[in-house]
Amino acid sequence: MAKEFKIDGRMKVRTLKAQFKATFGASLRVYKNKHFADDEATLAAIRDEGAKGGALTVGGNIKVGSFEQKIKELYGIEVQVANADDTKLSNNSITLAAAGKE
Repeated sequence: MAKEFKIDGRMKVRTLKAQFKATFGASLRVYKNKHFADDEATLAAIRDEGAKGGALTVGGNIKVGSFEQKIKELYGIEVQVANADDTKLSNNSITLAAAGKE
């Protein structure tokens, strides 16, 4: 069965990162104004002015670069996918499922 990950603007940053890790095995870095976002903030609270927000379902077959761009477009939030132990950023051309195996 394909892994899916659901994102909603009401999620806290901590929850987003934990569920991303549990689903794909990779780490997710979330930024607000070029700094790490507060883990207790909701996505709606840190999104850019004018970002539409809403819900998003992501599968493991989406490329890292496409995922990062979708989050930027929908929420106005910068994110970066990193390997499982969060020591290096994942290549934008691999899938989210592959990022968890780096």
